[in-house]
Formats: sequence, structure tokens, C-alpha cells
Amino acid sequence: MKNKIIDILSENIEQMSKEDIAAALEIPKKTDMGDFAFPCFRLAKAFRKAPNMIAEELTAQINEKGYDIFDKVVNVGAYINFFLAKEAFAKEIMKTVDTADFGAGTEGEGKTVCIDYSSPNVAKNFHVGHLRTTIIGNSLYKIYSKLGYHVERINHLGDWGTQFGKLIVAYKKWGSKEAVEKNGIDELMKIYVKFHQEAEKDDSLNDQAREWFVKMEQGDEEALAIWQWFKDISLVEYKRIYKLLGMDFDHFTGESFYRDKTHEVVEKLQEKDLLVESEGAHIVSLDEYDMAPCLIMKKDGSSIYATRDLAALLYRKRTYNFDKCIYVTGLEQKLHFAQVFKVIELLGYDWYQNLVHVPYGLVSMEGGKLSTRNGNVIYAEQILHEAIEKIHEIINEKNPDLPNKEEVSRQVGIGAILFNDLYNQRIKDVIFNWDKILNFDGETGPYIQYTYARCASVFRKVGAVELPAEVDYSVLTDDATMNLLKDLTRFPQVIKEAAEKYEPFMIARFAVSVAQHFNKFYHDCQINVEDENVKMARLKVVDVTMRVIKSALDLLGIECPEQM
Repeated sequence: MKNKIIDILSENIEQMSKEDIAAALEIPKKTDMGDFAFPCFRLAKAFRKAPNMIAEELTAQINEKGYDIFDKVVNVGAYINFFLAKEAFAKEIMKTVDTADFGAGTEGEGKTVCIDYSSPNVAKNFHVGHLRTTIIGNSLYKIYSKLGYHVERINHLGDWGTQFGKLIVAYKKWGSKEAVEKNGIDELMKIYVKFHQEAEKDDSLNDQAREWFVKMEQGDEEALAIWQWFKDISLVEYKRIYKLLGMDFDHFTGESFYRDKTHEVVEKLQEKDLLVESEGAHIVSLDEYDMAPCLIMKKDGSSIYATRDLAALLYRKRTYNFDKCIYVTGLEQKLHFAQVFKVIELLGYDWYQNLVHVPYGLVSMEGGKLSTRNGNVIYAEQILHEAIEKIHEIINEKNPDLPNKEEVSRQVGIGAILFNDLYNQRIKDVIFNWDKILNFDGETGPYIQYTYARCASVFRKVGAVELPAEVDYSVLTDDATMNLLKDLTRFPQVIKEAAEKYEPFMIARFAVSVAQHFNKFYHDCQINVEDENVKMARLKVVDVTMRVIKSALDLLGIECPEQM
């Protein structure tokens, strides 16, 4: 029905494209203002008239043509307000929403998107800060896949760099094979923190660390053997956490994968006369772009992460021929990616325009910023298990006889953490507040999951029933039902906007809105009634709502339990 309105407006407004009309068309917050509203402000320049006069003329023009999909079309100020013929509207919506692929798009067919996310630093615990990139990246993967894109999920592990020289020094001075094998990554973190404490008193430790990293770059067997051991230990923990989150990757190609590919970057920069020496190091000057220089090689000849990111981009473009490459990292890396993308541009690659940095804010608990260097860190696995345990306690209190309590606790606990992260714009900081996160009544993951379970409970109460292809649409013209159906129609557009703006929060907010509208419908419209026409029509509404909620939560990486 929305598309029909867009077509009608397009017939009557030659000065705007259908795309612009679709973007401007609104759903009024108050039902007495109509089902859809179109603002005429943007037409003022083209029509050379005041917006309210334009709205008045277009309203008269549309009414004169007598479109049968409207009960009435009225002019309110600078707006054209459309009141739809409710039964026809309900039928149109139900037929649109009641499809297996509702919300899916085709704009991505034949196109590839690389998404670089999660990327924890090897030999360091996976803390709550890593959750943000993992959660946001996974949701973007699902959103782009829904639109038909082929997505390459890349975990660019931080598994190379001077920090491993530091860790090797720490291991040799204060560690032991037995302790590392027994305590795993916790032991590696312990000696890593100790290194920084001791290096503040003895700077020669930093020199030793740099020497060990140079050995790694030169292929020293002992250095690489210790490094690989640290990496293997770390991956065991990371993969356990990804499994708990229900996530996976297509590639675990970290920085080390590109260490033999950085020479290509250096050669290309030399060919373009972009590489200059500065205090013994080699850089690309970016002064004319108001940016600090991009460091390519350190004084000792070793590479740096910018070099490896450049090598990764050349490799990914050659290997995947991506149409877009997205990096999901913290806001503090904004300059780094601006430098890397600018260097790609200076090398003459026009696909630099398809490189996107998607930044996000910090994660904190009780107002404290997280820091691995100082040992003040909250582990992701700890947070996830605590959420599961807290939900288990709530279920034991409210529904002790619930089947599969452990599995439901996992689904709701993990879902609560994911939703809390994705509910606001990604650039905003995330603060853990257990009372808010686990609330079954607020705008939370558990609230939406509970709404889905409520839908499922309707069908359990009704029993086995086969829903007809057609229902009595006149039953669905009350305000509560119409508001729910109108909300459901937004799903495809919300997905597209979430992809365009790299903002999963749009899906999260949509899911909350649908849940709220459904619960109003559930309260106002009795479903399991004797009148078969009413019953089937309302069950059909429950069915499509249930599927849309499930699809929306899936785009956030959240599962839907049938009972809670």
C-alpha cells in the first residue's frame, strides 16, 4: 500500500523521484492524522510557492482523480494526509507481510562485502570491549546478507607486533611452560601486565621486546614457535566465546598472515614516490590532507599495523573483489583508517571510495574505562555467563516448571547482552546496568523475546490449526490491529536504512516498536474466540508478527525461545 501511495504521488509530482518521495513519506504518530503523511517543504523551490499552498493544491488534485484506496485525503498545513480504506489496506499489508522472504532485498545480488570485525589481540583475554565490534559486525553481516550481498566475515586477529616481543620477554623472565599450560590465557595476561609494570622501572625491557619482534619478522624459529604457542592457546578461548554467542567467521586471517605481503606495499609506494625517510623510519606524508604521516616501516625495518592493513586491503581486493570493505573498530582508530584509506587513494586505486570505517563508543561498567595494560579488565565470558545465571534465577522464580530452562536461560541471557549493545546508535557508549539489561518489561531483549513467546503461546492454546490463505480483512480494521500492521510494513525499509547507515540499532528499535504494538493488539483484541472468521484473521496477524519479530531479532544475532 505504501508503494501505491508513492506511485500516486509520483504521478502528481514530476519534480521528485520515487526514491525521494519514498524517503519523505511518513507514518504520523497520531492516528487521527491519517495512515501516511507527505511533507511538501522540499517542493517549495521547484513550485515557487509556499509549502502549505503546494499541499493544498496537490490534495485537491489527488482527490479529483478519485483513487479508491483512500477513504479521504486531507491537507493539514504543509502536509498531505492520507486516510486509507482500512479493509483494503489490511488486505494489502497482510499479503505483503505474509511471505517467506519478507524484508529481504535483491540490491546486493552479485555484490561482495568484506566485514572486518571482532579481531581480538592474541594472548589477551576477550574482554567486554571486544564484544562491541563482534556484536555490531555480526549484525551488519546478517543485515547485508538479508539484502542479497555475499559477505566475507573476516577476523583480523591482532597476532603480530611488538607486543609479542614484550610477551616473549615476560615469559622468559617470569613465566613457565607449566603455568601457561595450566592457566592458559590468564597466565599470559598476568605476565603481560607484569612486563608493563617492570618496564616503567627498566626501559631496557622495551629494547629487548623490540629485538624479539625483529627476530619474529626475520623468521627466528624459537621466536615463532613461542608466538604460535601463544596464538593457539588464545584461539581456544576465542572460539569458545564465539560458540557461546552463536557466531562464526569465514576467515581467521590475522596480521601475521600479511607479514610476507608487506613488501608489495613498500614497492608500490616507492614506485609512486610516496615513501619518504623520516628520522630513520619510512612514512607517507599526509600533511596536505591535515593528517599525521602514515608510518610504514620503523627504524629497525620492521612493519607496523598500518603496513599490514594496507597489505590486507590489496589482498582482499584481489581475492574477493569486494564492492565494499567495512571495518568495525573503536572510534579511537578513526585517524588510523583515514590514513590507510588515503594511502590507498594516493596509490591510484579508485576503490578507496568503497572503504568504510564503522566506529563505535566505549564499553564500561560502573563508569570505569577498561584497560588490559593495567589489568583492570572485565572478561566477556564472565559477563555472558553472569547474564545467563541471572536469567536462570529469574526463570526459577517466575516459571520454575519451564522446560529446557538451561537453554532458554542461555538464549535470553545472551540476547539481553546483544540487545543492550545494539539498542542505541553505535557511536554512543555502552554502560552495563543489570537491572535495565535483564528487565522483561522495558525496551530490552528479554521484553521482545517474551513477546515472541507470547505469540507462540497463542498457538499452543489454540492447538493445531491450519491458517487459511485468505481471511476476513474487515476484522482487522480496528486501531490496535491497523497500527500493528502499519508498523510491520516498515521492516524492509528499516533493513535498507540500517545497511546504508551501518546502524543495527534501527532494527533493535523497530523490534521494540513491533513488540509494543503487538502487546496492545493482544490486550485489545481477543484472539481465541468462537467466531471462526475473527479467530482466523487475528491468528494470521499473530503469525506474521511472530515471523517478523523472529526475523528482526535474527538480524541482531538473537534467538527466540518458544516459551519463557
